[in-house]
Amino acid sequence: MAVRLEKMNADEYQHYLSYTVKHYAEEQIKSGNWEKQEAISKATAEHEKLLPNGEKTENNYLFTIRDGQQEVGMIWLAQISAEKGFIYDINIWEGNRGKGYGKLAMEEIESAAKKIGLKKIGLHVFTQ
Repeated sequence: MAVRLEKMNADEYQHYLSYTVKHYAEEQIKSGNWEKQEAISKATAEHEKLLPNGEKTENNYLFTIRDGQQEVGMIWLAQISAEKGFIYDINIWEGNRGKGYGKLAMEEIESAAKKIGLKKIGLHVFTQ
């Protein structure tokens, strides 16, 4: 098994956006941060602020994670300073979890970060 990262195209980005807005809204409701009736609009607004030009937003790198031709997940790396990046999101799609794709994707994103001159990558992990 080997994975590769491919820049998201517009269709993949729209699929990711609809998934992540819903998921992020649900997480904010569960944590007590947002009320249900406002969650989708707030999640949408936050993503529009972070990615005003979608998958083409400068200093943001949104990748589809592939094993061969199969899409197994996605990862989003943002360059937050000249030498530092932050992984805003990594998700291995259901049915592909527990197979080592996350570890392999992290190795690939580290390589991609080095290519753009980043020396550090941050990540915040939330428990479910």
